[in-house]
Amino acid sequence: RADDEARQLVNSLSDQQLNWQPGGGTGWSVAQCLDHMTQVNCLYATALREAVNGVQGGQRPRHDPIQPGWFARWFIGVLEPPPRRKMKSPKKALPTVKKVGAEVLRAFIAAHDQTRAMVRDAQQLDLNRIRFKNPFIGVLRFTVGSGLLIIGAHDRRHLWQARQVIKSMKADAP
Repeated sequence: RADDEARQLVNSLSDQQLNWQPGGGTGWSVAQCLDHMTQVNCLYATALREAVNGVQGGQRPRHDPIQPGWFARWFIGVLEPPPRRKMKSPKKALPTVKKVGAEVLRAFIAAHDQTRAMVRDAQQLDLNRIRFKNPFIGVLRFTVGSGLLIIGAHDRRHLWQARQVIKSMKADAP
């Protein structure tokens, strides 16, 4: 769904509109929202892949629904839109200034493709038991299953933000 929504956003805007920033240039543009999600998703996909690749043989396959623990549920809830609090983006996930629509969309979908490939490769593993190191806060360990839910919530948050940018752009139009 996130890929489809990103396609709709990018295809409905010119490159100039895609890079328009609300608040007189202080807020993120639609392109910056997508770029930020891409960077976060790539970092998460790498961390998830490392955790899955590090699994030793002997783990029994299970296909239970993803069941995040209490802290992961709380964290996912904080990410869900509409945001109840503003969060500072980690430096390694700050968006770049200007992007071309096709470029930002291609990178966004490629980041999701990395995650989808990891899920396919791990389909015989219990994603509720394998833990990964959070790429932003090294002391945090979530399950791979929770990591997938975090990616989804983070995407929803910033896609919501991108839609708000478009509303603001339309309101500012003469």
